[in-house]
Amino acid sequence: MISEDLSEFQSIAQQLIKTEKTNPVAQPIAVEDLNEQLDLSLNEEGMNDEALYATLQNLVMSTPRTASNKFFNQLFGGRRGKAVLGDLLAVMLNNSMYTYKVAGPMVGVEKMLLTKICQMIGYGERANGTIAPGGSMSNFMGLVMARDAYKDKNPLNYSQEKLVLYTSVSSHYSTPKNAQLIGLEKQQIRHIESDRYGRMDMAALEEQIESDRTAGLQPFFVNATAGTTVLGAFDPIDTAADVCEKHQLWLHVDGAYCGAVIFSKKYRHLVQGLNRSNSFSVNAHKMLGTPLSCSIIVTQDKKHLYNSFASDAKYLYQTDGDDYNLGKTSIQCGRRNDALKFWTLWKSIGTSGLEQLVDHQFHLASIARDYVQNHPDYTLYSYDNSISVCFNYKDIPAETICTALYEESVMMVGFGTFKTNTFVRLITINSDNEESDILRFFETLEGFVETHYEQLAQTEAVTNS
Repeated sequence: MISEDLSEFQSIAQQLIKTEKTNPVAQPIAVEDLNEQLDLSLNEEGMNDEALYATLQNLVMSTPRTASNKFFNQLFGGRRGKAVLGDLLAVMLNNSMYTYKVAGPMVGVEKMLLTKICQMIGYGERANGTIAPGGSMSNFMGLVMARDAYKDKNPLNYSQEKLVLYTSVSSHYSTPKNAQLIGLEKQQIRHIESDRYGRMDMAALEEQIESDRTAGLQPFFVNATAGTTVLGAFDPIDTAADVCEKHQLWLHVDGAYCGAVIFSKKYRHLVQGLNRSNSFSVNAHKMLGTPLSCSIIVTQDKKHLYNSFASDAKYLYQTDGDDYNLGKTSIQCGRRNDALKFWTLWKSIGTSGLEQLVDHQFHLASIARDYVQNHPDYTLYSYDNSISVCFNYKDIPAETICTALYEESVMMVGFGTFKTNTFVRLITINSDNEESDILRFFETLEGFVETHYEQLAQTEAVTNS
């Protein structure tokens, strides 16, 4: 039976790959029509295989195509074959990564990834990490470790109600959400202003810390960002480390989006000072093209992982030492093998190959920025050293044009806002793309506006009325 299912999987996958080339954008289904156009029902009696396979194919072909050369919408995209191979093998093996007894050599695979990343960023011999279910959860683990470390250092005057954390107004929304998950109130979160490049204002950060200390509050955590969600900006980590060392605060670097610059000799200067951070998160499913999800969190001292997340269970941890029972440092118990897909990619192309993936994305972004800057109908809002290219075209609002491109199945690209400006946000993270794909993006955009100008202008008028 499994052989037949795998054969059908291959057939559907090949059809998807073929369709991506001829129709890079799937026709979107309006939410109110979803159950009418697709059979999503679950019934008392099951389907026969022929009907099930047809239903699956219809479902797959109706799903957004994130690996195509017309997908610029999110902070991920593309499809690296060797990484997909590793992910498929992980599904077939179906190991859980909490103990060496059930995961075997796959524990060694994960430990190798974590060790290499710790070495690359300059953490010491006591460093370690884990793989979490997404970048938000990686950042959550960093915050929990920071809270517990502060509590251990200040057992006599620790007060949950007086804790204060700091993050940029441009940072990912997971930081305030995570703060509330550990029991902090909104008023205990400080959103520090950004400069015109989208980087956290370090002078404003230090001023706010000193003000809070004077008020009798307890600053304990600073979140710096390596690749902000909208502009793709890099906070000055070295300066943030100076501030944190002066005030004895935990420095976490959220590199979920662009932390993979650690693999690039040309761009790793953007995270200078990373070796001075207490914890660092990076998503291999973003700049490194690994299938979702592969989110890594590492810390300078592995004791913080054990202090915050270890709990004994004799029914589970029955063989081998804690170093090889990864459930002792993980936020979950049962955990799929997200390491193998990244390891397979890294093993196949080497560190130099990963460097090429990262550098190519910056090259594509430079092509896009140059195009925007050299055409008078465009306004550029982003800067160098970012793979987020933000712009507006003519007088068409970004939300209007992005929505129309999506609804007409032309391209998938999103929009963002920084300060008072809203703009199209083109993400060049798909390293499978070439220069021609970027230039074709603008050609398609301009042709669409020319053909639909009256419709787009009318939409704007209705929105403003």
